Amino acid sequence: MKTEEPDFTDPRILRKQAERILQQKKDKAKRDEKNEADAKKLLHELQVHQIELEMQNEELQRAYETAEAALKKYTIVFDQAPMGLITLDSNETIDELNFTAADMLGERRIRLIGSNFKLYISDESKPAFSDFIKRAYTSHQKESCKIILDNDQEAVRQVYIEGIVIENDNNCMLSLVDITSFNK
Repeated sequence: MKTEEPDFTDPRILRKQAERILQQKKDKAKRDEKNEADAKKLLHELQVHQIELEMQNEELQRAYETAEAALKKYTIVFDQAPMGLITLDSNETIDELNFTAADMLGERRIRLIGSNFKLYISDESKPAFSDFIKRAYTSHQKESCKIILDNDQEAVRQVYIEGIVIENDNNCMLSLVDITSFNK
């Protein structure tokens, strides 16, 4: 089958064909304009999103710097506190301690982490300490006791301990104050 070519000698057919071609060009221009408008809108949205991300990044950076400063301050306060601070796990193993507590126990801090705290308590004070720990885990309140720290290398020290269970009932935070000089 042969398609017929339009007769461009007929002014009506010529006009109709010209109007159709003009409409096609207008439709194409509209599509191009729409595509350009869509691209501009997308570019605008991406630029706005980029600025939002930059603002969030700046806020995160400020929060990070604030957290770093707080951690540094906390570390200094914890490590240099004038009282001994110790965190024990539920098996009475030392998880954390500051320099003052390490000095009271007569060992370097790194050697004390992971050791059982009861190893540094005199035999006569172990029952009082066991009772104190049971009360702390049972009451979930601040508890206290007096014990004697005794190891082979250091002089005997009498300490006042306050403790409270923290971190979902797993750890007990202790503060130790050397009261040896008060009891002489």
